[in-house]
Amino acid sequence: MSGEKKESVAASRPVTDEAVFKVTKEIVVKFIEVGRLTPANFEETYTRIFETVRKSVRSE
Repeated sequence: MSGEKKESVAASRPVTDEAVFKVTKEIVVKFIEVGRLTPANFEETYTRIFETVRKSVRSE
C-alpha cells in the first residue's frame, strides 16, 4: 500500500521546465551518440524532442 501512495505523490508533483530540459538533453545526447542527429538537423530535431517531452508530461 505504501508503494501506491508514493506513486500518487510523485505523479501529482508538477514537472519543472528544468526537468523537461534535462530529459530532452539526455535524448539528444543519445541521438548524437548513435549518429541519428547531425549539426544540419539539430535545431529541428531538438525542437521536436523538446515539444514531445513537454506535451507528454503536461497533458493531463
